[in-house]
Formats: sequence, structure tokens, C-alpha cells
Amino acid sequence: MIRYVRTFLPWIAFAVLSTNGESRYGAVTGLALSAVLLAADRRAGRGWDELVIEVSSGLFFAGLVIAAFTISPAPLGEYGPAASVGWLAITAWLSLAIRRPFTLGIARGQTPPEVHGTPLFYRVNAIITAVWAAAFTLNAAGLAVLFAVAPHATAAIVSVKICGFALPALFTVQYPKIVRARYAA
Repeated sequence: MIRYVRTFLPWIAFAVLSTNGESRYGAVTGLALSAVLLAADRRAGRGWDELVIEVSSGLFFAGLVIAAFTISPAPLGEYGPAASVGWLAITAWLSLAIRRPFTLGIARGQTPPEVHGTPLFYRVNAIITAVWAAAFTLNAAGLAVLFAVAPHATAAIVSVKICGFALPALFTVQYPKIVRARYAA
């Protein structure tokens, strides 16, 4: 679970710092954190397949930083948090579409090599990635609706943001345990 929190740290920082239609500070912080974490992961020997979200994060924040400092008013306005989670949704769905669920690389670092090539390993990761993709999609849609109809509903916005990451993270932790228990039985 800590690995997922670390992976999404740039997004969390962006969500916290991007308020009132101002995304510059959040974008710069997200880019800086993405670069630092990506460099640290590569130095630690993590493969590119383990870093799909980190690379996607860097691309998103690099583009957003450029846009934030060249386009006025801010390019995403109030919808920055919804657009950023939408980017994560696209990343997750795309990884499924090309049959490389973004969780595969992460799971390979946490499981014995003998299971990596099995259909069950792929299926579990495809399901976990689909849950993340659906959560990102619902999170982005929920935030967009809230920003459109109730932009000052801070408690609701924060709740949607937290649930959009916490629920799939909990599923990610629990689902492999359930599959292992079923497989053992």
C-alpha cells in the first residue's frame, strides 16, 4: 500500500496545491516530485514496466507546467483536479487496451518469478488495473460534476478525491489475498 501512496504522491500534492483555479504551484510540485521519484526508482533498479504511472505523471505535469506558465488564465481552471485524474484514467485504460496492465510491473516486484508468466497472474493484474481505471474514471467524473454544480462543496470534493484513491488501493491489497486463498483451497 505504501508503494501506491508513493506512486501517487505527485497527484496528491497537485490535488492539495491546486485550488481556486490556480494550478501552477501544484503542477510545478507534481513535476518536481515525479522527477525525483522516477529518478530514485530507476536508481533503485526498477524497470520501466514498474513505472508506468510515474512516467505518465511526469508527462502530464511537464505539459501542465508549460501550459500553466504560457496560457492565461490557467489552462484547466477549476477542473484541474478532474482533468488530472482523467489523465490517470486514460493511462490505466490504455495500459489495459495494449494488454500491459500498469500493475503488472509493480506486482512482479512483489511476487515470486515463477508466477509472473501465468495466466492467473495476468488476470489478477488486469482486474486490479480495471478497478483503478474505473475508480479514476468515476473520480474524474465526480469531480467534474462537483466543480460544475457545487465548486465550494469542499468536504464533498475532498471525499471524492480520497475515495477515488483509497478504495482501489484497498482493493489492490485485498484482492490478491482472496485469489491466493481460493487458489490454495
